[in-house]
Amino acid sequence: MSTSLNAERRSADLAALTSGEVVDVLVIGGGVTGAGVALDAASRGLTVALLEANDLAAGTSRWSSKLVHGGLRYLAKGDVGLAAESAVERGVLMTTTAPHLTRTLPQLVPLHPPVSARDAALTFAGLVAGDGLRRAARTPTDLLPGPRRISAAESRALAPGLRAAGLRGGLLSFDGQLVDDARLVVALARTAAGLGARIVTRARVSAVAPDAVEVVDGRTGMAARIRSRVVVNATGVWAGTLVPSVRLRPSRGSHLVLDAGAVGCGTTSLTVPIPGSFGRFALVLPQDDGRVYIGLTDEPVDEIPEVPTVPEADVDFLLDVASSVLETRLTRADVLGSFAGLRPLVDLPGASGRSADLSRHHAVLTEDKVVTVVGGKLTTYRRMAADAVDAAVDLAGLPAGPSRTKALPLVGAAPRSRLSTLDAPRRLVARYGTEAPTVAAMGLLDPDLGREVAAGVTAAEVIWAVRHEGALDVEDVLHRRTRIGLVDRDAAAARPAVESLVARALLGLVAR
Repeated sequence: MSTSLNAERRSADLAALTSGEVVDVLVIGGGVTGAGVALDAASRGLTVALLEANDLAAGTSRWSSKLVHGGLRYLAKGDVGLAAESAVERGVLMTTTAPHLTRTLPQLVPLHPPVSARDAALTFAGLVAGDGLRRAARTPTDLLPGPRRISAAESRALAPGLRAAGLRGGLLSFDGQLVDDARLVVALARTAAGLGARIVTRARVSAVAPDAVEVVDGRTGMAARIRSRVVVNATGVWAGTLVPSVRLRPSRGSHLVLDAGAVGCGTTSLTVPIPGSFGRFALVLPQDDGRVYIGLTDEPVDEIPEVPTVPEADVDFLLDVASSVLETRLTRADVLGSFAGLRPLVDLPGASGRSADLSRHHAVLTEDKVVTVVGGKLTTYRRMAADAVDAAVDLAGLPAGPSRTKALPLVGAAPRSRLSTLDAPRRLVARYGTEAPTVAAMGLLDPDLGREVAAGVTAAEVIWAVRHEGALDVEDVLHRRTRIGLVDRDAAAARPAVESLVARALLGLVAR
């Protein structure tokens, strides 16, 4: 079956679901966990439907730090189990599931005062322990080399913007980075669709029963009932609105977007110790589009808005911490944009008031024939999904074997040796994998499609997003299929061209 998602397929899938078809597993939520659940269930041979109120990756999944990390922070807290799980899942993502969407990220802990020799030694011990988990997970050393101490001169060679005064060297390690978290979600959904899953966005679930959900089509306003043998609630911070017994304590993670030239970290990320909080760091994360993300905060929130915003206090905090290791102080004038995501942390009895101290373990909860999966983090989405489907299979007595996704490549995935030989620009390969030559060819065959609508984004990519990646309007393209929307001025400049291309692509679908 085709992996393409588009308006035509959405209409057909919704029509089938509302005409009486009963699926084995109905997933609510189109973030990384929900898409992962849909793929896991479909790969076991179950019939699956995924319903998302807005767009794929419209919620928390597009607001991550875009790291595939081994969990140094969890080691610092003594949670070896979660760190080991993270290391295993990082290896799966980088070697099998999505080599095209992941890359090796050098990480440098600069050693300035007030980082003491003792703190530096403890941090390096944690890096060595993390590398031991990497070896246990059998992630190759040529993909993620081991950590080492480096001199002040080498530290500044890797990150020229570092403050020279007081710099006595650095701790260099390597972790995984996602090219784009939203593109990972789209790849998961498309892979599930290729296995027969029905993926329907703009379908808001208003009520959940053990064997059905009430849904409203966001495009027509039509209300309908969709039946299933078991429901999986994977709506993240909104899980409690569908299953009131689920108790969460959401935490806000804020990031700033800056130009790489203002920071001067090259291609090496900086892990900046937060004064007075051993084991907590701010991150300066270079992106391949010439931007840098600085994050992240960890603050409890009471309100759950559709799209979180970054408060002024978080802007000041992140600029201050990042500037503490840089030669030039960063100011608000350097900030091009910002974004924040809400983590769905599980509210456990006896947990402290600080969200930073809450467990990042996921939880799978069952009530009637509804399975809710919450907590966790992006790196471990596959394990979360497998556990949720295991619970759903047991709860509904479905005929299915164990999870198969550990060895299941996503759309576009291939060994790195093959990806390096593809006849397409490197930037396209990093986003589309084996489909990159096709996207590139669209621009060669039609020069209009080869033109950029924003820095590094071609018109062909907009058409591809509508025809194959489920984008239904200009917002889907600007904010999820590409990340043009992270900077308001970029989105405003690109909007007219993108609107025209989306309309053209949608008309093309109707004509076919």
